[in-house]
Amino acid sequence: MAGDGGYQEKEVNYLKDGHLKKIMDKIVIEHPLTIFLNQREIITLMCTPEKLEYLATGFLYSEGFLQTKRHLRQVDLEKEKSVVQVETTQEPPLAEKLYGKRTLTTGCGKGSIFYSAWDSFKSKTVESRVRMPVSSLQRHLRSLQQRSLLFKQTGGVHSAALCCSDRVIFFCEDVGRHNAVDKIVGECLEKEINLEDKALVCSGRLSSEMLLKTAKLGIPVLVSRAAPTTLSVDMAISAGITLVGFARGKRSTVYSHQERIIHDD
Repeated sequence: MAGDGGYQEKEVNYLKDGHLKKIMDKIVIEHPLTIFLNQREIITLMCTPEKLEYLATGFLYSEGFLQTKRHLRQVDLEKEKSVVQVETTQEPPLAEKLYGKRTLTTGCGKGSIFYSAWDSFKSKTVESRVRMPVSSLQRHLRSLQQRSLLFKQTGGVHSAALCCSDRVIFFCEDVGRHNAVDKIVGECLEKEINLEDKALVCSGRLSSEMLLKTAKLGIPVLVSRAAPTTLSVDMAISAGITLVGFARGKRSTVYSHQERIIHDD
């Protein structure tokens, strides 16, 4: 039985104290979505079937296939075929080199990136002078937990939120942590949100591809309840990004550019 919030109810056998009992369980939906750019197939993502147009445009922007909203001509979701057709007025100069050039990442479901990670990483340094109060980050983390309804129902998704100092702007959940971020990227692109004074708060591991997405977008602060990797820490230091991990309750670890974190006790 399908639910209204990205899950299906299925009969399962629940084991407790050595006894089996049949119950109805809510299971998160994993849905294939194939993205076409100018009639050319780019990739099939496994995702939660919500905000699929944002996922497509956010993915294309994050991976360098789309440079600006002005280049978007049309975005068509063919829901019954699990396809999004994206048409642009022009392709970026590197588009031909990007086609088919994938790097296997540590993302959920063996994610892939289409660019040379180090070339992309070295191309830009985030120089934002935004300051984030500790109390704001703690409030945003609490909000992330409170809004994560699909996780509470299924335990099978990651969440991400774009925040400024005083509020959460966009929130999203998905089976893939990188998908959740790309859905937010797509919504920011559509609504032309300035990212230079924002923080990206998420639930998943802070690995290199998450850091690369943040750096490419120019977001100065990346926060998670989970751990970073050595590569993401090194890259955050060089890219000018404030990286915060293990952010739980009133505790967190700041791995780079701590000058953006204001202690407002």
